Amino acid sequence: MSVITARIDDKLEARLANLAKSVDRKKSYFVRKAIEMSIEDLEDIYEAEAIVLKIREGKEKTYTLDEVKRELDLAD
Repeated sequence: MSVITARIDDKLEARLANLAKSVDRKKSYFVRKAIEMSIEDLEDIYEAEAIVLKIREGKEKTYTLDEVKRELDLAD
């Protein structure tokens, strides 16, 4: 496992310490969780941006809702 050092302001550290104390967990647990959640969000954002770029360049096909309904045999 790797170790990362980060500087955070005193207010944020106090909030982190209070959270950790309130549920009897280490601060590193919450730092790790926060990073995991943020990484997942960032991955989604960058993937979506890449797809939007492909759509704008005409390299990605899009479908209307009606086309999707027909393809999935959901049309009324």
